[in-house]
Amino acid sequence: MDKRTFTFYYGIVLIAVGIGVFFRIPQVMPEIEAIAFFSNKIGIVKFCFYTLGCMLVFAGGIRVFKNYKKPDNQ
Repeated sequence: MDKRTFTFYYGIVLIAVGIGVFFRIPQVMPEIEAIAFFSNKIGIVKFCFYTLGCMLVFAGGIRVFKNYKKPDNQ
């Protein structure tokens, strides 16, 4: 597998993991709210998780887009 193909698939994996984070957050939040330290800081925890998911999707999208648009002769 050459570097271009690997980078393309790595971008797809990053996008899939980012989307998985979005689906997992509502399931995990009740467990995090049960921890006494995080009970009054739940807003910042949600913000951090959603930011992480956005960054993963964005980084994967950049990798896929850059690899898809690159000509074959380079």
